[in-house]
Amino acid sequence: MSALAKVVRSGVRRRRVQTLVIGLATMMAVAASVLGGTLLVVSGAPFDDAFAKQNGAHLSVQFDAGKVSAGQLSKSKDAEGVSSAAGPFRTATVTPRADGSPGWPMTVVGRGDPGRDVDEVALLDGRWPTQSGEIVLSANSALFPTMGMKITFPDLSGGPTLTVVGVARSVTQTADAWVVPSQMPALTAPGSGGYQMLYRFTDAGTAAQITAGGKAVTESLPPGTAVGEQSWLTVKKNTEQDTALYVPFLIAFGALGLVMSVLIVGNVVASAVGTGTRRIGILKAVGFTPAQVVRAYVGQALIPAAVGTALGVLAGHLFAVPVLAETGEVYGTSSLAIAPWADLAVIAGVLSLVAVTAWASAWRAGRLRTVDALAVGRTASAGRGRWAARLAGRLPLPQPVALGLARPFARPARALAMGTAILFGAIAVTFTVGMGASLGQVMKARAHDAADAVVPAPLPDFGPQGPGSGTEKPSKTDPAAVAAAIEAAAGTGKYYSAATVRAAVSGLTGTIDVIAFTGDASWGGYTMVSGRWIDRPGEAVVPTPFLTATGTRIGDTVTLNGLAEPVTVRIVGEVLDPRNDGMQVFTDASSLTAAHPDLTETSHHIAVMSGTDVTGYVDALNRDLAPLGVAARAGGLDAGGDMVVTLNALSAILTLMLVAVAALGVLNGVLLDTRERVREIGVHKALGMTPRQTVAMVLTSVVVTGLVAGALGVPLGVALHGWVIPAMGDSVGLRLPDSVIAVYHGAELLPLALGGLLIATLGALLPAGWAARARTATALRTE
Repeated sequence: MSALAKVVRSGVRRRRVQTLVIGLATMMAVAASVLGGTLLVVSGAPFDDAFAKQNGAHLSVQFDAGKVSAGQLSKSKDAEGVSSAAGPFRTATVTPRADGSPGWPMTVVGRGDPGRDVDEVALLDGRWPTQSGEIVLSANSALFPTMGMKITFPDLSGGPTLTVVGVARSVTQTADAWVVPSQMPALTAPGSGGYQMLYRFTDAGTAAQITAGGKAVTESLPPGTAVGEQSWLTVKKNTEQDTALYVPFLIAFGALGLVMSVLIVGNVVASAVGTGTRRIGILKAVGFTPAQVVRAYVGQALIPAAVGTALGVLAGHLFAVPVLAETGEVYGTSSLAIAPWADLAVIAGVLSLVAVTAWASAWRAGRLRTVDALAVGRTASAGRGRWAARLAGRLPLPQPVALGLARPFARPARALAMGTAILFGAIAVTFTVGMGASLGQVMKARAHDAADAVVPAPLPDFGPQGPGSGTEKPSKTDPAAVAAAIEAAAGTGKYYSAATVRAAVSGLTGTIDVIAFTGDASWGGYTMVSGRWIDRPGEAVVPTPFLTATGTRIGDTVTLNGLAEPVTVRIVGEVLDPRNDGMQVFTDASSLTAAHPDLTETSHHIAVMSGTDVTGYVDALNRDLAPLGVAARAGGLDAGGDMVVTLNALSAILTLMLVAVAALGVLNGVLLDTRERVREIGVHKALGMTPRQTVAMVLTSVVVTGLVAGALGVPLGVALHGWVIPAMGDSVGLRLPDSVIAVYHGAELLPLALGGLLIATLGALLPAGWAARARTATALRTE
C-alpha cells in the first residue's frame, strides 16, 4: 500500500464522525436524486413505446354525422400539416348489458381492420371481428372483457346481441369497442351517431401545435361539425400522472440534499485542514508534495461519499419499484426498468461535486509552508469574539451560559456552517408539515366529509340473476322513501341526495360519472377552485381534468350522451375533486329529468341540528331505514389511498434523513470546537465548573445558531411549499385553491421555528457529555 493510501485510510478511520456525516448526507442526496430522476426519465416510457409502435393518433376528432358527410371528412386528410389520417369511421354511443351487469355508456367505432398507419389497435387476445354480430372490447372498457361473452343492447331497435371475439387496446384510447362497419347501422339510433377522424401531424410535440392542426383539418368543414376532440398529449399526461406527482417534491428534497452535501463536505474538509495543520506540516516534512496532500484530503472525503452514493442508489431503486410498478402494468410492458444512464448521471454528478468541493477546501493545505504548519497550534485566536464575551458577561445569566452564548462569535465560520446545516433541516421539517396538511386538505375535498351522517348508496348487484339462477335480484331501494325517513327523523337539520349515473361525452372514450344533487349540496365539502356552485337546473361544475380533457372552460356547454336522450349543461364552476381521475360532472338532478336516468345509486348526506348527538341520531335513523334495506353511518374522512400514504412515508423518511444529517453536522462542529477547547474546559473545571455546568456551556454554544437558523428556515420552508405543492397539483392536472396551499397558521410557525433549536441541541448532546466526563488533569495536559 502506498504512503498516500495509508494517509487516506488513517484519516477516514480517525475522523469517524466526519466520515459518517459525509456518507449520510451523500446517501440522502443520491436517494432523492435517483428516485426523482428515474421517475422523470422512465415514467413515460410505456406510453412512448406503445405510441411509436402503434403509430398513435396525435388528434382524434368526433364529428356530427348530421352536419357533415364522409366525403367532406375524407378531404380533411389533405389539410396542411397532416402527415397521415384514418377514417372517417362511424361511431355510436350505446349502453350495452352483459351477464346482468349494469349498463354503462360506451363508444363503439366501426373499423374493418386494426389499422396500420394511424392508431394501429393492438390485439391482446382473440381476433378482429370479420362479420356482423362480433365485437372487440377495449382492455380499458367498463365491461370486464371476456372471450365469448354475449353483449346485448336492449335500448336499440331489435335489441342486437354481439359476441366478444377479441380484446384490444388503442394507445390513444380512441374507442371502447370496435365492430365491422356493416354492424354500425344496427347500433345507431335514428338521428344520432357520428364520424371519427384520426390524424397524425408533421409537428405535434406541443399543445399549440395540436391546436393548430385541429384548426387546419376543420377549416374547410361547416361550422359546428366537430363536437369533440382528444389530444395524444392529454392521454399521455393522464397515464403518467401517478408517477409525475412525485417528481416536484423529490426534486426539492434532492436539491436540499445536494446543497447540504456540498456544504457539509466543504465544512468537514476545511475543519480537517484547520485542525490538522501540524499533521500537514509533518506530511510535507517527510516528503509529501502539495498535490499529494490535497489528494489525501480529497480521498478522505470521496471514500465515505462513494459508500453513501452506493447506498443512496440502492435506496432510490427500492423506493422507485412500488411507484413504477403500477404504470408498467397498464401497458403490460417491462419498459420501467431503472435507466442505467440515469444512475450513472447521478453518481457522476454527486461524486464530482464532492471531489470539487473537497479539492477547493483542501487547496489551503497544499499552499501551507512546512515551517509555518509545524509552528501553528490548534488554539483559536484569543482576540476573536471578545466583544461578544464581554456583552454576554453583563447579562443576568449564569457564567457557563454566558460563555456558551458568546462561543459562536469566536468561531464565526464554523457557526455559519452549523447554522446552514440546521437551516436546511428546518426547511425540510417546515415543508413536510405543510405538505401533510395540504394533502389532508385535498383528501378532505376528495371525501366531501362535511356531513354529520351519511346513508351510502346501495351497492350494485353483480350476482347471477334470472329464472333458475338460484338468486333473486333484490328490489331497488326507493331514494324518495329514504329521503322521507331522513326528513321525518328527529334531529335532522339539512340534507341533500347525490345520485350517480354514467354518461359519455362527445370526443372522449369511456364513461364519466354524473353526480346529480337533490337539495342544496353547497355545504357538503366541495372545494371550489374558480367560478361558483350550481344554483339552478342546467348548470354544472366539473374538476380541472375534465376541463382539460374536453378543451372547455367556465361558461361553455357540454352534452352528456348515453342517457335516454342527450342532456346539455353549462359549466359554471371548477371544483377540486381528484376522484375518478377528475372525469366527473356535478349537476342538479332536475337537469336530468327528461333523460329518465336510473337514480338507484343514491347517497344521502345529513347535517344534524345543533346539540344533537350524532351516534344517537344514526342509531334512531337506522331503525327507520332497516325496512328499506339501507343503513346510515357517521360521516368521516377516508384515508386517501395508497398514493397519500406513499407520499407521506417518502417525505417523512427523506425529512428524517435531512434532520439526521443536520444534527450530525452540528455534532461535527461542536465536537471539533470542544476538542480545540479541551485545555480551556480543563481550566474551567479546575476553577470549580461542575459537569452539569459544562453540559450547559456546550449546549448554549449552539442556542443562538439554532434559533437564527430555525427562524430563517421556516419562511424558506413555507416558500418551498408554495412552489412544490402547486407543481404537484399541476403534474396530475389539478389546480389547487388557496385553502390547499395556505395551510400554515401562526400557532404552528413558532414551534417550527424552535425546531432549529431542537436540531442544534440534539447534535450538541454527545460532545457536551464527552466534555462533562473529561478528567480535569487530562484536559489540562492536552495541547
